[in-house]
Amino acid sequence: MQDVLSGLDLQVRPGEFVTLIGPSGCGKSTLLRLIAGLEPGYGGIMEIDGQTVDGPQAACGMLFQEHRLFPWLTVEQNVALGAVNEALDAATLTALVRRQLARVNLPDVAGTFPAQLSGGMAQRVAIARLLMGSRSLLLLDEPFSALDAFTRLKLQNEMQTLWQTTGATMILVTHDIEEAAYLSDRIVVMAAHPGRIQRIVDNPLPRPRNRVDPAFARLKATLFDLLDLSPDPVPSGASGAAVKKLVEA
Repeated sequence: MQDVLSGLDLQVRPGEFVTLIGPSGCGKSTLLRLIAGLEPGYGGIMEIDGQTVDGPQAACGMLFQEHRLFPWLTVEQNVALGAVNEALDAATLTALVRRQLARVNLPDVAGTFPAQLSGGMAQRVAIARLLMGSRSLLLLDEPFSALDAFTRLKLQNEMQTLWQTTGATMILVTHDIEEAAYLSDRIVVMAAHPGRIQRIVDNPLPRPRNRVDPAFARLKATLFDLLDLSPDPVPSGASGAAVKKLVEA
């Protein structure tokens, strides 16, 4: 039986934003679940703040592709579940929920139900729930992949702001190369069969980042090359011949 992951050696610094990218089947989400303590029985050593990971971690929160809100609960009740292990009185809990909803730009939806929300709003509620409690490590498993492009860009901006204001360590899994270049301090490029680290790319771009900056395009090109996704060069004269044929037709 082949290992899903092999030979991994990765250290993430406190407060760092690290992104895992790579082809499907390279073990990105498996690694995230291992860090969260949701995949017991692994070989090797994994530690968070010097403590061996042997089960779910109180200091660790996870955001999934789907919002996973309970449809029979209000937004306020869903968000409050993020602090279920915290010893908070009702007034303090309500104030904390309202504060987290304000942080994700949803101050007026506490009494609504998930079915009344757009996809982007529901994922914002899931982020607010993630921010409840005392979590220093946030694991993000393709949280924006199901959203339309415009909403995805907005939530990327909001996630960057939340990372900067909370000081939390964030580890993101994504297939979106631009998202990786925009959000990350470091980008871990993985290969498959078995899942392994191919290259760790430091992101030298200053924040706030400009998506149309030539340096941003060069970083994306580097990642495309590492993932073997760069387009094949067009033979000399081929494009001109194709245009001529189209015009003559």
